Amino acid sequence: MEQKNAVESLGALAQDSRLHVYRLLVQAGAEGLAASDIAERVGIAANTLSFHLKTLSHADLIHSRQEGRFIYYSANYGQMNALIGFLTDNCCGGRSCKPVATARRRAG
Repeated sequence: MEQKNAVESLGALAQDSRLHVYRLLVQAGAEGLAASDIAERVGIAANTLSFHLKTLSHADLIHSRQEGRFIYYSANYGQMNALIGFLTDNCCGGRSCKPVATARRRAG
């Protein structure tokens, strides 16, 4: 992933409702959810949801498909993994990223 794409993806996720929608779609799995189900679960109006879905789609974070009269949305796991890979590339200068243990104080 190029830095430009990472910035676009992070920008799309940098809004409370869009992040909520995206996390819901990630949890829903490859089959995704109908737009009406997303609106109900997130509690936002259909026109507002449409705006957020368009932004996530433009960043290539989600896919859509039409089945009958319903549009289903699902997370683009390839793009999600590419973003995570970009963010963690060369993490910790190539060293292990295990958390550093801190000494605990004893109550005395």
